[in-house]
Amino acid sequence: MTSTSRVPWWRRPWIVPLMLVVAAFLAFSVPPYLTFDPAQSRLRPPEGNDLYYPLLVGHVLFGTVAMATACFQVWPAFRARHRVGHRITGRIYVYAGALPAGVLGLYIGWHTVAGPSVLVANLVGSALWLLVTIVGLRKALQRRYDEHRRWMSRSFALAMSIALSRVINVPAMIVLTPQVDTAFGGNAELMRNTATSIGVWLSPLLLLLLTDWILERRKPRAPRTAPSLVDSGTPAAARL
Repeated sequence: MTSTSRVPWWRRPWIVPLMLVVAAFLAFSVPPYLTFDPAQSRLRPPEGNDLYYPLLVGHVLFGTVAMATACFQVWPAFRARHRVGHRITGRIYVYAGALPAGVLGLYIGWHTVAGPSVLVANLVGSALWLLVTIVGLRKALQRRYDEHRRWMSRSFALAMSIALSRVINVPAMIVLTPQVDTAFGGNAELMRNTATSIGVWLSPLLLLLLTDWILERRKPRAPRTAPSLVDSGTPAAARL
């Protein structure tokens, strides 16, 4: 049994808040799409595109699976004590969550009506999510588990970026709203699209930077050893 498995869940103070945040976000975001009524959609579908809304619903549902299972993937005690459960939820995360949600995200992002900046951000975010997830899966299949953990941590960060983007949108809207008549020429829709753009660009960047910072901090450090006489620059005569 590893030291990680002996740490009680309450000694990981971020586990419960993470799950509560994910549960609150999903409880707020998902129900409108369970009605399968386009009028309830939080994203305005492009005119004349009948495929957009069904694929958006699929993206939301697959994304829900990804966010729910990702919480267990990053829970150290669950990984250590329930190896089979970790593998099962990992496969669910990849095959019924991240990969289909990422593929559908490319379509949803390409057809967004929120402007070119949001379009590019959504395409880049979905492509990165797919890439890091596939690399993480490949590392697991190769049994390179340390690298697998690093890449899947990045996948987790991108999965959670949608929730952070909604949080960032709030202060962005507060800051930009007074500038509607000046910076945006009275165009309130352009202001909203700009605020949305700030969220979808900034959230994955911040979470990826935070994730890699945490991963670097947790890297095992090489033990320090006293320098040998040969390597210390001691003259040869003194070593005889």
